[in-house]
Amino acid sequence: MDIPKPAPLEVESAMLESAMDAAWPALERHTAGGWVLRAAAGVTQRANSIWPRGAARHSAEDLPALLRQARTWYRNRRLPVIFQLFDGPAATELHGLLDAEGFTRQSGTLVMTRSAATQEPASAATRATPAVELSPDPSEDWLQVWWQVDGRGGEDARAVARKILEGCPSVYALVRDHEGRPAAVGRLAVPAGSNQGGLYCMATLPEARRRGFASAILESLLQAGNHRGVTGFWLLVTAANHGAQELYSNAGFQEAGRYLYRQERPRRAPTGC
Repeated sequence: MDIPKPAPLEVESAMLESAMDAAWPALERHTAGGWVLRAAAGVTQRANSIWPRGAARHSAEDLPALLRQARTWYRNRRLPVIFQLFDGPAATELHGLLDAEGFTRQSGTLVMTRSAATQEPASAATRATPAVELSPDPSEDWLQVWWQVDGRGGEDARAVARKILEGCPSVYALVRDHEGRPAAVGRLAVPAGSNQGGLYCMATLPEARRRGFASAILESLLQAGNHRGVTGFWLLVTAANHGAQELYSNAGFQEAGRYLYRQERPRRAPTGC
């Protein structure tokens, strides 16, 4: 019997952007003219970028002064100026300024959403699925897999990344291969006071791919969210990652928006969606 897919998630873009910001919290934050300046020692673009919250409130005449303030703030931290800009007319004037200033366009990313499942997924008894270990904290095995797949930098950078992860209440999922070795991971972030959950850090070691590990982790995290009262989910996937997009579409996720990064010519570029 076919199991109906969940309905699309209806959530205001501003609310979703706020939840995304809380799910990946920067270690430093400063608000200037409504813009949220974020920094975390250069570890990940998201935690080291400007979220121009309420961009539509600013006229084209306001933007150069705001950009000067942002440049000073990031220069004091020896970081490039990076904007996280979501699709939509609110960012039109800012895009124009950044085009004139020579900012690059990078890391186009889809935001996909779905409502919480109204029916539990098919029982594991009807199909072979690997066991998924769940924890409220990222274990050393979990961190090792994620960092090996998505990490950039050494132990200092990984320590910063761990602080970012632990800045939001989350559920961490880990699957081991048949020999007991850590093979794949994922994270469900549930910001305090929110009924939305964000799926992050979906990573499988190259030698462990095509074994259904990612699907098992995704299903397990969705169920964990349902049990915690989450009413809707979001996730982020790079526009070039068509394989992951297919996995998420099959799980009922639909594209709800897009964003990209606009970056000054940096000395050292953080990476990642």
